Amino acid sequence: MACAWFAPQPTHAAEKSYTFYTDDTYAPFEFANKQNKYVGIDIDLIHAIAKAEHFKVTVKAVGFNAAVQALEAKQIDGVIAGMTITPERSAKFDMSKPYYPTGPVAAVKKGSDIKSLKDLRGKRVAIKTGTAAADYANSIKAKYGFTTVTFDDSNNMYQDVVTGNSVACFDDQPVLQYAIATGIQLHIVAKPATVKYYGIAVNKGRSDHLIDKLNAGITKVKQSGEYDKIVAKYLGNGTVASQKKKNAKTQESDRSFFGLLKENWSTLMNGLGETLLLTLVGIICATVLGVLIGLLGVMPDHFAQGVATTFIYVFRGLPLLVLALFVYTGVPSLTGTKIPAFVAGIITLSLNEGAYTAAFVRGGINAVAPGQMEAARSLGMPWTKAMRRVILPQGIKIMVPSFINQFIITLKDTSILSVIGLLELTQTGKIIIARNMEGFKIWTMVALIYLIIITALTWLSQWVQKKMNA
Repeated sequence: MACAWFAPQPTHAAEKSYTFYTDDTYAPFEFANKQNKYVGIDIDLIHAIAKAEHFKVTVKAVGFNAAVQALEAKQIDGVIAGMTITPERSAKFDMSKPYYPTGPVAAVKKGSDIKSLKDLRGKRVAIKTGTAAADYANSIKAKYGFTTVTFDDSNNMYQDVVTGNSVACFDDQPVLQYAIATGIQLHIVAKPATVKYYGIAVNKGRSDHLIDKLNAGITKVKQSGEYDKIVAKYLGNGTVASQKKKNAKTQESDRSFFGLLKENWSTLMNGLGETLLLTLVGIICATVLGVLIGLLGVMPDHFAQGVATTFIYVFRGLPLLVLALFVYTGVPSLTGTKIPAFVAGIITLSLNEGAYTAAFVRGGINAVAPGQMEAARSLGMPWTKAMRRVILPQGIKIMVPSFINQFIITLKDTSILSVIGLLELTQTGKIIIARNMEGFKIWTMVALIYLIIITALTWLSQWVQKKMNA
């Protein structure tokens, strides 16, 4: 019996860890609860698969487009985001076996005269970027004579119909049913024309056979009954009435403006913190880069001036959204090197804001009377010393207000970085709205937060200008 104490214990190989991206506003498959924790069918399912197949998984919500682009750039291991299996996606990615049946349906505002797809002729219809429901709507719009307008998230698409800008929208049936159960004033007018299935996407040709693990995990989770429990947890028995009953237990008790503000205060402050961090780091990097490029632009060297002019022309001319996607997904696709979203955001801000900074640094220096440099050089000062001792002290007084204004611009520009999944203030607002569908109230809160910060910075700018001119 004593020898039992020394019996060799079983060993387990270290569990492999994978990173999956998901959508940020696609309830009931992925959405943030009141604790700002992501939950939903997809989230619970991938964790159940990971447990069944003995691997670790990290799930991050970034938005559907950002998730797919990150997978294309091989920044991540997979995407689970209510992703319909299509021939086009199967050609580009390895798609898992189906795990949930779905189909596109049309919904209209409650009380609308639209009763069928035939009534959409000559009308505007809202769709969501990159979804199978959008593809379906585009495939039938010529037949039924309607036009489409595209949105990046479900809530804005639904609100476009509720406010009357569009007469209908197309989305997957379970998602629309959940939104209606949550309180969106829509009504489904058409049954799914086709039945398709959701799958999990990974890059083709992986040596670790991740797709085999996912397929095996889906089978195990379904056979064990865990899958049915996950679906029932969010969808009840699949009817709107059942979902309304479940949602009544989880929605905020106070839906007033101040009730929602109190409920979501910590979440909004976390988003504000990320916005301020991005702004601070971005403006520091942009200032350093902008000053260097600006100084190149005033050097008595045509090549240096050409470099500065080209930099300002290129990065001031590119839209920030395009630049962010290029840095985050384009460059990794070309180089094979992953770039974290935060780093990609800082690079984007540094290049774009740095170009504007360089322009006003060059302009501020050129605004100093040319005779100042001539006088300094006539006293025997070299160009660099004359610039440092004579020109820059005068030019800085001209530039300071522009520096502060650029800080304000950078703060506002961080909202665009939500497209690559950064959880800043704007993205935080989207996440909260995906849960409670209170778009007007939440966006009012976000707007007020931005206005308060920008007002404070404007006062700072005015105070600095008075001090500089005193």
